[in-house]
Amino acid sequence: MNSILSHYGFGEYETEFQLFEQYFLEWNSKINLISRKDTDAFMTHHVLHSLSILKFFSFKSGSKLLDLGTGGGFPGIPLAICLPDVEFTLIDSTGKKISAVQDMIEQLGLKNATALHKRAEEYKGQYDFVVTRAVSEFSKLLPWSRHLISDKHQNSYPNGLIALKGETYTDELKRLPQKVYHEANSIHDVIPEPYFDRKFVIYIQK
Repeated sequence: MNSILSHYGFGEYETEFQLFEQYFLEWNSKINLISRKDTDAFMTHHVLHSLSILKFFSFKSGSKLLDLGTGGGFPGIPLAICLPDVEFTLIDSTGKKISAVQDMIEQLGLKNATALHKRAEEYKGQYDFVVTRAVSEFSKLLPWSRHLISDKHQNSYPNGLIALKGETYTDELKRLPQKVYHEANSIHDVIPEPYFDRKFVIYIQK
């Protein structure tokens, strides 16, 4: 199937993503998960953007990831589709969004994903990585996520925060009270689509 997902190596899950798009757009017509103007570019702007993490990171079977501020299920649901042996917990403080995400998880039959109506700062759990997309600045993300990241490492990268960010990430890092070890990966380098110009996958070690 000649689609943008198969072009960039995710064609194996084409059927699942088509179903995800169908369920997502049904929910989006009821509650505003993403801009109505953005629905035509769903696969590129939302699914492929979420999957760009997998161009830089791999996760061992049994790893546990927390999607903090999942919104409409990004990046958690696309990642869970491609990583059936990895456990995902998706949290958000907005109840109606979590209801939609939980329904989509159930319709897709994802046994490795759970959606919870929780605030990150009040939530308790231990994960290998916290992943985020379009949530907040690092000055808030780091305090929200550090207590949720386990000290027991099992992947090639030490446990930490993985965030999908725009080019302003450099300013965000400068505003932190102390320096943190980080790596910035250009999405456009591996997915050379115009949308990904100046978009990055940022890793911050705990």
